[in-house]
Amino acid sequence: MLTADFSFRFYGAQIASCFEYLHHKEIVYRDLKPENIMIADDGYLKLIDYGFAKVVKKRTYTICGTPEYIAPEILLNKGHSKPVDWWTFGILIYEMHAGHAPFTDDDPMNVYKMIINTKPKYPEGFDKELKSLTKHLLRRDLSKRFGNMVNGVDDIKTHRFFKGLDWNKLLLK
Repeated sequence: MLTADFSFRFYGAQIASCFEYLHHKEIVYRDLKPENIMIADDGYLKLIDYGFAKVVKKRTYTICGTPEYIAPEILLNKGHSKPVDWWTFGILIYEMHAGHAPFTDDDPMNVYKMIINTKPKYPEGFDKELKSLTKHLLRRDLSKRFGNMVNGVDDIKTHRFFKGLDWNKLLLK
């Protein structure tokens, strides 16, 4: 299990910044997972594989994504938009810390049932600030999911997990 040190925050903050930029352009990425992240020589991340990315002004109904990362609103075919990216961000940072996704099974249908019906279990030693952020990102109620509330991405950027991180310096590399 990784410790939630500065480098861990650094990688999470980069993904949040990528989503902030994409969402500003009305693009929903829809396929965040470790395989779609590359680390450049300078230590900064690059998001790759935009095959499921889509300009979405209101909602879309395409069912897509990796089973362990799919947001509940996609599975329930309610229509989805930017909040699905914040769900996947919550899954990613959980997996970065725990070493596995919160909802796993050999059968994708069981994974989908877990996503819809259960809350993640946090392993012993899971960073408490990260746990708080993850809980806010993995809300099934879109009106309570970080990234989708009135303050948008600022709820994530000002969360205590990212305390001390200079977002402007991050963008300037």
